[in-house]
Amino acid sequence: MDPDAVKSTLQNLAFGNVMAAAARNYQKELLAGEKAPATSSADQEVDLDELMDDPELEILHADRIAALKREAEKREALKRQGHGEYREITEGDFLGEVTGSENTICHFYHREFYRCKIMDKHLKTLALKHVDTKFIKLDAENAPFFVTKLGVKTLPCVVIFRKGVAVDRLIGFIDMGGKDDFSTRALEVVLTKKGIISEKKEEEDEHDDYLEGGRRTVRSSVNHDSDSD
Repeated sequence: MDPDAVKSTLQNLAFGNVMAAAARNYQKELLAGEKAPATSSADQEVDLDELMDDPELEILHADRIAALKREAEKREALKRQGHGEYREITEGDFLGEVTGSENTICHFYHREFYRCKIMDKHLKTLALKHVDTKFIKLDAENAPFFVTKLGVKTLPCVVIFRKGVAVDRLIGFIDMGGKDDFSTRALEVVLTKKGIISEKKEEEDEHDDYLEGGRRTVRSSVNHDSDSD
């Protein structure tokens, strides 16, 4: 990863969002503390250019840059562990994958089951958004040992692991109302309630958009019921 590109992206984000917001807050404080008789709106306005040079705002700016840099480094480290994408693994990879991350979601699937394909679609979308959690899939036909060990009887089956221990699961589409046309957001809410992913704040989504934009610049037969194995 190009460190100059990351630095430039982070600086643009911090300066555009944090500095302007801090300046506006500072302006509100000044106006709230004004005890003299009200004057014209023009007289009450604070020059944002002057505020940009304020030492306190410069400190806020530097702190925000450092925080964003740490977050970017954390995300890159997680991606090196296989986070940030929806990957297929083999039975031989399974233990290493689920024990190698704090939070892991594993979809036991059958390649010919319609509902497994629906689950694939939604999990792929969520994997890109929730980098803190690892999203993987395992062909149940090719993983008889773990299918038996974990008691997987109905597909799709999404097993939730925390530090390598299976703590919960989604069987078929029961948690999403039992219908095939549930939204990605519906699945996201269920997984959030189960504590395996976190509700992303609007600010975090904006950060992801900015970071992704920076990377682009630098790089210039159907069964509608739950299926049993």
